[in-house]
Amino acid sequence: MRRYLALDVGERRIGLAVGDEGGGIARPLRTLTRRALAADVAAIGELARKEEVTALLIGLPLTLRGDEGPQAARVRRFAESLAPLGLPLQWHDERFTTSEAELQGATDLDAGAAAILLEDFLRSPRT
Repeated sequence: MRRYLALDVGERRIGLAVGDEGGGIARPLRTLTRRALAADVAAIGELARKEEVTALLIGLPLTLRGDEGPQAARVRRFAESLAPLGLPLQWHDERFTTSEAELQGATDLDAGAAAILLEDFLRSPRT
């Protein structure tokens, strides 16, 4: 059973949540304030080890039409920098996760958005 670390990657912050395939429920962790690429990757790697995750889930910021725009390209470039962690990577549409986190009353919107992203992924059918 895979245990995922979900990342809601923004330009200034990265929301983080964790959950596994068995439960379908994610736990928001915290929001990482971005500093430098190497520091961000190191912090994610440390958290991945601490939480004993076996895969990463990254929210893909699609446009309202479902296309990839400039923000999706930036997130894909950031995801490439996570390769040294040696964890498999999954992508999932992250549209409206921050709005949903706000509606649900999340105190940390970025971590809440990551939790919603992960729960949606865990509940979606995969091939």
